Amino acid sequence: MGEYNMLKNNFKEHFDWVAENGGAYRRRQVGFRAQLQAYYKFHIEPGQRVLEFGCGDGELLESLRPSRGLGIDLSSKMIEAAKSRTHATQVEFIVGDLETTELEEQFDVIILDYLIGYLSDVHACIANLRRLCHARTRIHIVSLNHVWLPLMKLARGLRLTSPQPQSNWLSSTDIQNILELNGLEVVGGATEHMVPFRIPLLAPFFNSFVVRLPFFRHFGMSTTVVARPATPPLIDGEISCSVVVPARNESGNIRAALDRIPVLGKQTEVIFVEGNSVDDTWEVIQREVAAYDGPHRVQFLQQPGKGKWDAVFAGFAVAQGDVLVIQDGDLTAPPEDLPKFYEAIASGTCEFANGCRLVYPMESQAMRFLNLLGNKFFAASLSFVLGQPIKDSLCGTKMMLRSDYERLLKRIEVLGDFDPFGDFNLLFGSSMLDLRIRDVLVRYRDRTYGDTNISRFRHGWILLRMTWFGLRKIRFFSLKPRRS
Repeated sequence: MGEYNMLKNNFKEHFDWVAENGGAYRRRQVGFRAQLQAYYKFHIEPGQRVLEFGCGDGELLESLRPSRGLGIDLSSKMIEAAKSRTHATQVEFIVGDLETTELEEQFDVIILDYLIGYLSDVHACIANLRRLCHARTRIHIVSLNHVWLPLMKLARGLRLTSPQPQSNWLSSTDIQNILELNGLEVVGGATEHMVPFRIPLLAPFFNSFVVRLPFFRHFGMSTTVVARPATPPLIDGEISCSVVVPARNESGNIRAALDRIPVLGKQTEVIFVEGNSVDDTWEVIQREVAAYDGPHRVQFLQQPGKGKWDAVFAGFAVAQGDVLVIQDGDLTAPPEDLPKFYEAIASGTCEFANGCRLVYPMESQAMRFLNLLGNKFFAASLSFVLGQPIKDSLCGTKMMLRSDYERLLKRIEVLGDFDPFGDFNLLFGSSMLDLRIRDVLVRYRDRTYGDTNISRFRHGWILLRMTWFGLRKIRFFSLKPRRS
């Protein structure tokens, strides 16, 4: 313990010195600091409860506009500087360190910005971090990429950055190992800031585009890790589930859907949403629901507009379950697979369960060859956009908590009305919330009634445009940063 205390004192003395003498260095780093703020603002919504360890002068924490912001730093002089420059009443600063600070509250977001290299006992600090998390907390750890070590030595020689004490060098794999040992798991990560200076045209091109590309993605200055607690969602009592069934020209499948949708949790609610059918789907829904005497609670309505997303949006708006799931009315993705989705969400194994039809053998008429190629292409493209692997982006069966869906709707407002199907809205929004996305395998069956509502070429072109939209707005971070 004596060695740990000595290291901690060395770091405290160093940052006390930086607080008093680092003004010139901070002015030289203004471009890099702005880049860091833009990264955090992309991932962190305003109005959350944010805790930052190693908060420095508090500039980053204040810029995130938290509903409750707490900054903690080992250096008392840094805390004095933070208090003197910050005017936001919802932000508080205290002296402390991650290893020993005892707090009786939990936060939506925890930030370790270029701090992990200065922790005297990384294992003990991450263990202490875990109890400050609730089930949906996101932990952002940003540290220096090893490949930049020679350049950082050069920068110190040129007085572009302040002198540094000897510090830890942890790779993203090292960080992931320590997180997993303490009941935390990595949701995503990358490298950022290939040009850590404010250079018009050059910096945006390299930092938003080049650093995302294969090979080049290993050479950003900052290594970023986003993690979460691997715990079940916190819901009082047993979880209920709402199953939304968009039904356009599906009159022959309504009774089968009622009979085949299994009981999920303490109560299963089935919501039929009829949309612009040219057959008797609406009349059949009303008749079958009136005659139904099974275990489910059943609702039905007609969608106000057009398109599958409009139907899903309308169904989710009236849903009362803790968990929301889409079950396509054609039943080609069998309702009997829904318990697998439910278990993944209820256990906390994932936060967005995405159906995957492309593993098990398909029945002969389930998916035409060109559709299969298109699905594989869009899945590969979406995996790149999302930064999380998915094998089938267009399977209709998707499940998530209602509380996450409500957050998602606010998050995707910046995307506008771009997706008539809803698959990309849900996947993009889940990625922007840093939710854990995982595929759940389903067996894809032939239709037993009616014809597909999908046009391979017309809808394929729409999907291609939406994929390009996601590349520009999400993968390459061209969404406008929120105002501070």
